[in-house]
Amino acid sequence: MKRKFLLTISFVGTSLFTMAQNAGRSYAITGKENNNFFWADIKQVDIATGKVVKTLFEANKTPFKLASEDKLAEPDKNANPTGLGVAACAFDEAHNRLYFAPMHFATISYLDLNKPDANFTTVKTNVIAKVSGEAYQPEENQITRMVIAADGYGYALTNDASHLIRFSTGRKAVVEDLGMVIDAAANKGISVHNKCSSWGGDMVADAYGKLIIVAAGHNVFTIDVAKKIATLTGTITGLPANFSTNGAAVDIDGNMVVSSANVFDGLYKVNMKDLSATKVVTTEKPFNASDLASGNFLLQKEADAANSFSLTKSLVPLTTVSDAKIFPNPVTGSEFRILFEGQKAGRYTIVVTDLAGRAVQSKVVTISKSSQTPIIRLTRYQAKGTYLVNVLDDKGQNAFTEKLVIN
Repeated sequence: MKRKFLLTISFVGTSLFTMAQNAGRSYAITGKENNNFFWADIKQVDIATGKVVKTLFEANKTPFKLASEDKLAEPDKNANPTGLGVAACAFDEAHNRLYFAPMHFATISYLDLNKPDANFTTVKTNVIAKVSGEAYQPEENQITRMVIAADGYGYALTNDASHLIRFSTGRKAVVEDLGMVIDAAANKGISVHNKCSSWGGDMVADAYGKLIIVAAGHNVFTIDVAKKIATLTGTITGLPANFSTNGAAVDIDGNMVVSSANVFDGLYKVNMKDLSATKVVTTEKPFNASDLASGNFLLQKEADAANSFSLTKSLVPLTTVSDAKIFPNPVTGSEFRILFEGQKAGRYTIVVTDLAGRAVQSKVVTISKSSQTPIIRLTRYQAKGTYLVNVLDDKGQNAFTEKLVIN
C-alpha cells in the first residue's frame, strides 16, 4: 500500500508538470488592423505580458477547412468561420480546442489546435431557435460569454442571460439549453438581465464549479450552475471610464485578466478579493480583444492545496480499510464497476477526479450487501489518461481511493 501511495503521488506530480506546461496558453479574439471593430481574428496571446504569441486565424485571409458534426446543417465551405465577428470563446485544454460562437448566430464551433492549419468544426447550429423569417439572432439572444468549467463542460450565455447553454466536449457532443439564469435576492436591483448593467463581457470559472460573469459594464456575477442563480459579487474598480470589459481569462497565477474590445489600452489584472484592477505593465503593442480564453481556473491553488491534503490524508490509512476493486481497469468503454467487499452497509459517494483534483463526476450509491458491484457510467466522453476514484462514506470520510486508467 505504501508503494501505491508513492505511485499515486508520482502520477500527480507528472500530471501537474504537464499541465503547467500548457497553463500559460491563452487566446484572444481581436480586431483587424484595418477594421478595429471586426473582431474575427484568433490569436494566441500571453495575458501575463500582453504579448501576441502568434496569429492562428486571420479572417478573410487565412486558408481554412470546415467540417460539421451537426447532421442538420451542411457547412458552407466558403463561409468565414468567425462569421460577422466573435464575442465568446473558451479554451478546452483537455482536447486542445478553442470553442467559440459567432455573433448574430446561435452556433457552437471550435478551432482544432492540434492541427497546424486552420481546421474548424461546427458542433451545432441554431442552439437557440431563430425568429421566423429572420436571418440573424436578435441582440438579446447573441452568445457573448463562454468558458470551459471545472466539470469539463462548456458553458455559454446570451446577452440577456435567458439562455444558459451547456455543451459536452470530445466525442458525441451534446448541446442543451438549461434555460434562464435568475437573479439572487441579494442583488439589490442590479439584474443580470439588465442591458445597461449586465450584457456582454465574458465568463471565467473557478475550481469549485462556479461560473463568474464579467459584464461589459464592469459588474461581476457568480452563477451557481445547479440552481441557475446569479449573485452580484461587485463592480470592478480602477479601469478607465471608456474601458468596456469584453474579455476575461485566468492567468497561470490564478489572477483574472480583462480586455476591452473598444479601446487599445492594454490588459488589466483584477484582484478578486476587492475587484480592484491594475494595468498589466508591458512594452508590447496593445491590442483590443472582444474575448479572452485560457484553461486556468480561479481559486485553483486553494483547491489543489485542499485536495492534496485530503488525498494524502486518505491514502495513508489504506492498509486498514477493506479491499475494493475497480474493473475493468483500464476502461475501454463508457463504464466501470466498483466491488464493495466487506464494506459496511450505507450510502457512499463515488467521486472521479483528474490528477489535479478537479472533479469530473460523482454518483451516490447505496450498499446493502457484501460483494455489491455498482456500475459507474461516464457521463461524457473523457480524455484518455489517468484519474482517481474516491469513495466517501455518508460522513464524508474517504473509504477507498484507487487509480483509474481510461484508454
